[in-house]
Amino acid sequence: MNDGNPSKVTAPSLKGRAGGESPAGGESVSDSYLTIASSSEGQYTEKRSKFLAFAFPVSTVEEVKELVEAHQKKYYDARHVCYAYMLGHERLTFRANDNGEPSGTAGKPILGQINSNELTDILIIVVRYFGGVKLGTSGLIQAYKAAAAESIAAATVVERTVDEQVTVTFEYTLMNQVMRVVKEEEPAILAQTFDNDCQMTLSIRASLMSRLRQRLEKVDGLRFVEEETT
Repeated sequence: MNDGNPSKVTAPSLKGRAGGESPAGGESVSDSYLTIASSSEGQYTEKRSKFLAFAFPVSTVEEVKELVEAHQKKYYDARHVCYAYMLGHERLTFRANDNGEPSGTAGKPILGQINSNELTDILIIVVRYFGGVKLGTSGLIQAYKAAAAESIAAATVVERTVDEQVTVTFEYTLMNQVMRVVKEEEPAILAQTFDNDCQMTLSIRASLMSRLRQRLEKVDGLRFVEEETT
């Protein structure tokens, strides 16, 4: 599956999208998801402790590790470098790290902001510089939550679609029939070759794939490549 073109949304949460239940966020899973368009920053101060928050769009655990390590090196003099991330449109891959703060007081509230905004493919790192006054458990939770929220508020939230691909082959004489379906269903053409035997790879939003396939199946003589190789 590939990510489709993004579109900006006016609010960070799109409630009621069709689909099944999400284990991570409690909202429905569909063929679209929310993420951030680019990196952003936020800051929160509480009793002289400074919390620097950085949000990044990510797609792999490797990206997460690289960014976390880079910030640990850059802010080597900070007391804590805590983070949380969520990956995948189904929101099944996630982690929260307290980096020495009392258990559940840093990573969990950061992840909570990711969940409450229904975001995925995102990493939020919060760097804490201790101000000399202990905040207590509730104070830490509120501070990390607020810092994460600031980084999200500074970001541009976008909705992306989960797309599926299909490859078909057909004789050149069927070109007009195939192109009629393509024009009306509007899939993206990822690759195409035209000869006596033509081949075309199409991509379309997952919820629309069934209808596209049904229409292509009605073109007599057209073949689906993946069905030929199984």
